[in-house]
Amino acid sequence: MTPETEKYFRDLNDMFRSDGWKILINDIQTSANSVNSVEGTKDEQDLFFRKGQLAVMANILNLETQVAAAQEQAEQEDQDEDF
Repeated sequence: MTPETEKYFRDLNDMFRSDGWKILINDIQTSANSVNSVEGTKDEQDLFFRKGQLAVMANILNLETQVAAAQEQAEQEDQDEDF
C-alpha cells in the first residue's frame, strides 16, 4: 500500500472514531426512519425524491463498512505481493 493510501485509510478511521461521526450517523439513522415512510409522500415526485434521499443516507451509513472492506482488500493485496 502506498503512503498516500495508508494515510487515506488512517484519516477515515480517525473520523469514524470521532464523536462527531457517531452523532452524524445517529442523526442520519433517525432521519432515514422518517424519510422511509410512504405515509407522508405527497406525489410521485416526492416518492422519487425520498428514494434519492434514502440512497444518499444508505451510502453514508455504510461508508465505514465499505472503507473497512477496501482496507482489508488492500492489505490482502499487499500480502499477496510479498509472496
